[in-house]
Amino acid sequence: MPIEKVLVVDDSKTELMFLTDLLQKQGYSVRTAENAQEAIQRLGEEKPDLILMDVVMPGQNGFQLTRSIARDTKYADVPIIMCTSKNQETDKVWGLRQGARDYITKPVNPAELQAKIAALNNA
Repeated sequence: MPIEKVLVVDDSKTELMFLTDLLQKQGYSVRTAENAQEAIQRLGEEKPDLILMDVVMPGQNGFQLTRSIARDTKYADVPIIMCTSKNQETDKVWGLRQGARDYITKPVNPAELQAKIAALNNA
């Protein structure tokens, strides 16, 4: 299934604007959420083809939200790429164990993000 609709979950308005602009210029339809509760609401409204997930957010963090989405049979097939400033190897391993398909550290390199999305498209 080609990736067309992306849900970006991040509590930083700056990061949301940057990723939305980047993805829209590449032809993706983008929806945003600033926290886990909003993300769950967006999922219920329209199932995305990809989720870009921040880790550090108020309330439920991105690791917890990734785990709950990955374990939900309705959304388990939606790939999640963690997009976070947490750059330790242990963070990456933990994110992948929660169900993320990939992991990118901020600041996001547009070429790296494009490559990771392309890899998912070709999987």
